[in-house]
Amino acid sequence: MLKYTIGLLAGLILAGGVLADAPKVAVTDLAYEERVSEYFRVVVASKKSSLKATSSRSHGSLDADSESSYFEAEGTYSYIDRGELRKFTADIKGEMLKTGQYRLTQPHPYTSKDNEKLYDVIDRIKQGMYPGADYVLFGSVSSLEWRDEVNPVQGTGKYTQTLALDLVADFSLIDTRSYEVKAAFSASGEGQDARFLTGGNRVVPNRGKVVREVSKSLGEDAARQLDAQFSPAAGPSAQNRVGTTGQTETKKEEVIILR
Repeated sequence: MLKYTIGLLAGLILAGGVLADAPKVAVTDLAYEERVSEYFRVVVASKKSSLKATSSRSHGSLDADSESSYFEAEGTYSYIDRGELRKFTADIKGEMLKTGQYRLTQPHPYTSKDNEKLYDVIDRIKQGMYPGADYVLFGSVSSLEWRDEVNPVQGTGKYTQTLALDLVADFSLIDTRSYEVKAAFSASGEGQDARFLTGGNRVVPNRGKVVREVSKSLGEDAARQLDAQFSPAAGPSAQNRVGTTGQTETKKEEVIILR
């Protein structure tokens, strides 16, 4: 029992030491940029009139004047809409925490009206939007597509009603000190809600289920690719243990596994 207790305490201390050395990462909300087109129609009409009357003992006159104008125009105008999706990152954070190799910090949301700097991660780092973070995992949406489809099932009187969402995002892991890109990859998530129906029936699809599946699959894919490209052991916390001679201190730990 004593050996078990000592082994358990040693394991907890070792795990605590490893976690304390884990790099701090700020995971941003997914940035997006899209061109939006809107229809407009303008109608302006105005009318101006005047009436002038004069009179004297021998003469009287009445002058009336009227002026009107009408303008009509229609068409479309387009603009670039930029912002952040407040979804889809919770499962990325969860998958990172499962590995025990990272500590996560909470970034400040982007609230500036100047959306031109939304993608300027270096400027956001300099403004202190990621306090305490060693790295920033910056993600942006490259493709987001909803599909609502109804298809007959061949040979039956049934058909399928499917609501699906496919999301692809590009990620970069950026060092907040050197601004180096330590990892870069694209990750995807997908989800759907499919129903078998008969006749002319229609149902309201479960959008929450679709979003949940997309978030889960995106988090798993992003964490897997991050793990393949980046080694937390080579992060700033590990570099802080390098001595003045340039040699890294090596600590020998003896782990006892009790069965």
